Amino acid sequence: MDSLIFIRDNLLPALGEGGLISLKLILLSIPLGLLMGIMIAVGRVYGNKPVTSLCRLYVIFFRGCPLLLLLFMIYFGLPPLGISLSPFASSVLSFVLCNGAYTSEYLRGAIQSVKTGQITAAEALGMTRLQGVLYIILPQAFRRALPGVGNEIIYLIKYSSLAYMVTCIELTGAGKIVAARYFRFTETFIAIGIIYLLFVTVATKIMNMLEKKLSFPGMGPGMGK
Repeated sequence: MDSLIFIRDNLLPALGEGGLISLKLILLSIPLGLLMGIMIAVGRVYGNKPVTSLCRLYVIFFRGCPLLLLLFMIYFGLPPLGISLSPFASSVLSFVLCNGAYTSEYLRGAIQSVKTGQITAAEALGMTRLQGVLYIILPQAFRRALPGVGNEIIYLIKYSSLAYMVTCIELTGAGKIVAARYFRFTETFIAIGIIYLLFVTVATKIMNMLEKKLSFPGMGPGMGK
């Protein structure tokens, strides 16, 4: 009974507030990370030599830099340079930069799997190179990269729990405060785990629906056997 009262009166209100912050972090970081990934992937495949080199360096750095270190660099390292960001903004920026690097690799492989002759055909029909990439190559590449991109989205949902390390009190941070205040660690962290499981399950369902909706006709499990 005591545990139920604690969960109802203390834990759930705190996790509700923290969960909203987590959702804001996730819903902002996913589209921005995807946009960043698209730009980096297109730059690596279709850019000139300086652009390609710059995009490659971006991927090398942000894939090699641990996310927690990146959070610290942005939140604690930028103020001495005259750039101060809030905990929330620092977290979103870190997630976008990291997610964009990984997503770009899935998209780059998918772009390179599309036959290059389609760009030539698009230009022969009067399209510019940019229009050919945007309207012909990217839609096909995105469909092929969707499973990998979905995997990165799942990782992003779970990695959002690191935001509390720079005082952005999201779900994990809110739970940690309550657990430390009332010394109820078991119930608190089980509840947090259940909520993250719910987030991931919903995201997985959405990604599965997108994969089915955007799948190529005649392609799928069992086809071609």
